[in-house]
Amino acid sequence: MNYQNLSQVDRQKKLNSSGHFSTASGLFYLDNVGVEYGDVKALKSIHLIIEKGEILFITGASGAGKSTLLKILSGDIEPHLGRIVGPHQDKGHFIAEIFQDLRLIPSLSCLENLNLSYDPNIYKNRGEFVQDLNELAKVLGIIDRLNLKIQDANGGLAQKIAIMRALLARPTVLLADEPTSSLDYDSTKKIFDVLNVYNIKRGLTVVWASHNRELVKKFSGRIIHLDNGKLIYSGHACFI
Repeated sequence: MNYQNLSQVDRQKKLNSSGHFSTASGLFYLDNVGVEYGDVKALKSIHLIIEKGEILFITGASGAGKSTLLKILSGDIEPHLGRIVGPHQDKGHFIAEIFQDLRLIPSLSCLENLNLSYDPNIYKNRGEFVQDLNELAKVLGIIDRLNLKIQDANGGLAQKIAIMRALLARPTVLLADEPTSSLDYDSTKKIFDVLNVYNIKRGLTVVWASHNRELVKKFSGRIIHLDNGKLIYSGHACFI
């Protein structure tokens, strides 16, 4: 099989007789999507299908279009060309995002930032939320640092708090933009292990953007590679 053309193969499999996407098994459908910022074409003719429960890594150099693609998936921006069908149009799904700037509140402690994720419509009670929070904090090795204010935390701790905050919202989709750029490999591996558990046990769909292609090749999942706004590869890491 020619893995360089997988995105086009997948697209053809999902087209129905009328030439439109079939939404039976997929979660996101991008059909000929293009995004422009003035004279800059950030994304060019993107055809992409993301399945429910998939772990997908988006790789590419700085400026390749990774962040723009995440914004399209989240519904934060609309394409100038083509169309997207995604779970942001379905009330049965919740998309959580981890941004490069993290969007934590510096004057609050790590714990106070995490408590902002509590929603009585999601959890049976506060105790269930606290149990989830403590379990995540123990796995990530930060249970003794939760009272530290974000403004006094290093970049790695802040990234772990941002990831925990997103997971505590119990999303069906997690969109992460360079979520472990301040972490070493061991810490990044712990993060991926947590995401993998959520993927297996809760069906979490993960879309993780990273410039570090060699890093994400160490993890299981599909990789798509962007170059100058174009999707040039979709497939397994061992073929890239």
